[in-house]
Amino acid sequence: MEQCLRKQGVVNRDRISQFPEALLLQILSRLPTKDAIATSVLSKRWRSIWKMVPRLEFNSHYQNLHKFSENVARSLLLHKAPILESLHIKVTDRLEGRSESDIYIGIWSGIAFARHVREFVLHLFFKRPVRFPSSMFNSNNTLETLKLKCSVRLDVPSRFCMKSLRTLHLLSVDFIDNKSIRYLISGCPNLENLVIDRGYPNVVRTFVILAPSLKTLSIKDYGRLEDGGYVITAPSLRYLKIKEFSHCGCCLIDNAPMLVEANIGNVSYLANETILGSLKSAKRLFLDLSPLEITYPTGTIFYQLVNLEMDTRKAEWSNLLALMLESSPKLQVLKLTDVRFQPLDLNKVGVIGGKWNQPKNVPECLLSHLKKFVWKGYDWERGEEKEVATYILKKASQLKNAIFFTSSIQSKELNRLEERCQMIKELDGVVRASSSCHLEFVEW
Repeated sequence: MEQCLRKQGVVNRDRISQFPEALLLQILSRLPTKDAIATSVLSKRWRSIWKMVPRLEFNSHYQNLHKFSENVARSLLLHKAPILESLHIKVTDRLEGRSESDIYIGIWSGIAFARHVREFVLHLFFKRPVRFPSSMFNSNNTLETLKLKCSVRLDVPSRFCMKSLRTLHLLSVDFIDNKSIRYLISGCPNLENLVIDRGYPNVVRTFVILAPSLKTLSIKDYGRLEDGGYVITAPSLRYLKIKEFSHCGCCLIDNAPMLVEANIGNVSYLANETILGSLKSAKRLFLDLSPLEITYPTGTIFYQLVNLEMDTRKAEWSNLLALMLESSPKLQVLKLTDVRFQPLDLNKVGVIGGKWNQPKNVPECLLSHLKKFVWKGYDWERGEEKEVATYILKKASQLKNAIFFTSSIQSKELNRLEERCQMIKELDGVVRASSSCHLEFVEW
């Protein structure tokens, strides 16, 4: 059989090596960089193919830092692709941190920027922050994406220009002083996407974000900034996400007329009431807030809001809902969600109760615009939830669909099955303002 196969040229034929180089590059681009480099020993044909791969990724995996640094530098120097699309470097070192670490980062960054890298991701796990070389900010005009994570310290020069940078991620990085963040943002005049994830402690007390081209902004802050906060001026901003603010002195969002969507959650004890008032241009809002922990801006009208999603686990959530309904005359979709609601979650431990104080007058959105009402995690045992659901069904005259998702119940829990059947019967019996409203119950 083997002789027969040899005669037909099947055995020992290297079919992959016959592929066009463009196809081989696509294959190697999908392999881990270390595996792509390892193919260089296969044959003369393969010896240099990996050097043309446009995307490189290196992970130290706790190996000797000096050896890892040499391997990365050697690979970058051998690389010959006309465009280095992206370079990802992740380093973990158990030691306290060494002075040569700064040198290694400088070497990798210097070579990558000299090769006009377009995306640079540096992820460091050291016990002390490693200084990112300041000279790098003036050495690359092709960099489009910069992502710095964890043990990175930034000392940003007062004047530089990275005109091609569109995306910037700063995840648990450190700054040498309070001015560095302002210098960094102002030095990227075409910045469109910014992600900030901060821990505690941090040198910077007040983040000033002045970014005329910024379109998306995501902020997480786990520190306590009673004497500081965020000052944001982004007239082109379209998508905003703010999470985990607590005891923050301020969050001032100035001039965001183009805002499309905002997601605000776990924001509490702000010293000012402008955060919600700054969102009045939004078309979609996702709110995970309690009116007991944040002041509602009196007189604010959300004229553009058509889609509202709210969490029903926050204290006095229903009163915030009433305020939002009164302030959103064009609302078309309302979604209420228990963010901790899970299938088979039968006990719903830690439920926060409350009293539903319905609006004095029927909100305009219920009379003229609301078409879809979704409640994910509806708990018929909570009095205010029954009242809210009944009120919406009775007052929303243009409603087309009302969908209630409830937790699944095992057959042995006859009492809960009976209670749910009674709940469905009661809601189905509500005289709905809209004769065309379709009521649906879904077990989840």
